[in-house]
Amino acid sequence: MKTPVFTGSSVAIVTPFYPDGSVNYDKLKELIDFHIENGTSAITICGTTGESATMTIAEHVEVIDFTVKYANKRITVIAGSGSNDTMAALEISKEAEKSRADALLMVTPYYNKATQKGLILHYNYIADRVNTPIILYHVPSRTGCSFTAETYKELSRHPMINGVKEASGNFALLTRTIAECGDELNVWSGNDDEVVPMMALGAKGVISVLANVAPRVVVEMTQACLAGDFKAGAALQLKYFDLIKKLFIEVNPIPVKAAMNLMGMNVGGNRLPLCDMEEDNLEKLRLSMQKVGLIR
Repeated sequence: MKTPVFTGSSVAIVTPFYPDGSVNYDKLKELIDFHIENGTSAITICGTTGESATMTIAEHVEVIDFTVKYANKRITVIAGSGSNDTMAALEISKEAEKSRADALLMVTPYYNKATQKGLILHYNYIADRVNTPIILYHVPSRTGCSFTAETYKELSRHPMINGVKEASGNFALLTRTIAECGDELNVWSGNDDEVVPMMALGAKGVISVLANVAPRVVVEMTQACLAGDFKAGAALQLKYFDLIKKLFIEVNPIPVKAAMNLMGMNVGGNRLPLCDMEEDNLEKLRLSMQKVGLIR
């Protein structure tokens, strides 16, 4: 049995930028404190929502190091360290380990992709060389690369592979994986619109985009499910369903940063090729936020 890196809500935190595109570390401090105050279980830094794809390796490592040091064990920190280059993923992972990140989030190789054999070799190669728990990240809509249940089963045998952030939307795969891997592979939802049904099947929580704007809601939703009160969890899932969809009306993290700015959080814009929202989509997002009382 593998103890999960966290249970409940981990925020897939945005990286705040100044107008010139540099990282706004003062704002990042505020966001870290905000999540600690609201009961978030873990911060996932430099993931998709954190725009790691537009960071240099040096900058990526610096943001992870800053987050770990400022959090100072007040909250679990999961460092995004995946790459389509095994050696680059290992380099970032080793640096995150030096910073004392609590876990590593590693997306499947993208663009060049990999066979199932390649995935097993890729993850085992890195897992053999680190002493920090690894969370696999399955998001084929972005990477074009998918896990099978057989591959999950094989990877679950490695003591450093703690679990998976499942964002495929494939419930048949999810059910089979949990049935076959049991407590040797913890599962977290990677999609805010699937938190409750995934937790009903045994997921331990969510790595959430919604938590950037409604952290307490995601905490309450996941804690209800962990306590077996799926009716209460479902009520929150349904109440915020429209907002969850609107946070993906354009490519993540464009909408969630826009939402945070509408709330006065002033996290800045995105780095190219991501850009400002279309005005009609921004208005749809605004209306959805008003419906749940996040803004007036």
